[in-house]
Amino acid sequence: MPLAPENGGWSIEDANRGLVACSILQPPSSAVQPMPDLAPNPELLGSLGRLVRGLSALFWGLPAALVVCVQTAKGEWFEKLGVAPPVAAAVLLFYGLGLLGHFQKQERIWRTALDRARVFALINIGFSPFLYWWNRMPSHPFYNSMIELLMLSSLMFLFALNPVLWRLAAMLPDETLRLETRLFTTVNRYLILITVALLMSYFVLARVQQLPPLVIKLLFSLEKTGVWLMLLLVLLPVAMTMALIWKIKEVILVSIFGPEH
Repeated sequence: MPLAPENGGWSIEDANRGLVACSILQPPSSAVQPMPDLAPNPELLGSLGRLVRGLSALFWGLPAALVVCVQTAKGEWFEKLGVAPPVAAAVLLFYGLGLLGHFQKQERIWRTALDRARVFALINIGFSPFLYWWNRMPSHPFYNSMIELLMLSSLMFLFALNPVLWRLAAMLPDETLRLETRLFTTVNRYLILITVALLMSYFVLARVQQLPPLVIKLLFSLEKTGVWLMLLLVLLPVAMTMALIWKIKEVILVSIFGPEH
């Protein structure tokens, strides 16, 4: 049953298309218009419900994964729980992406970005137990290598998650949200790339046998504060990603139920 709001918004075309952006002949306004009170499409509402739950899982999963992984590696909060906390945190992020996959299954670019993020989320699940084992034997070379790969994989997951949010915002009827998401995801990806470059440089230099004394002294100091420095570098991209997730979720809820809800 076609639906075309006068001031822009979403239109219900059929059960497969679900929510799509309004016609280009009627540009969407910056204010999101609530959907009219029509007979709900059960399949559409189901996919929207899973989309909102997936965004909530990502919103809470990102800071939870950050805290749990750092405490598993360096702290004693979860020592008695073994590998369960970091694995559970990584699974929560993968689960959130899985829920997002029920929305707009026919959109190829959206699906490609989502699948790319899922790959890194799955890799993080495989690497996450090494945080606990590294905590038990921090000088083991194999565990050190696995932690380094986990750091890089986690950053690449965050890097891949931002285009997912960008593609999702592009399908929503809020022009301001689309512009903000495009801007902040671009800034986020540059920050993450800089962090990845710094990490890889550190990992390579740490394996070089002959280095100038100044570089050796710098690497020695970084070895003591490496985890906390990494945490500071990641906090800003994580915070901006969480803000975008919350904003997208809010726009979806307002578009369905109206601002009064």
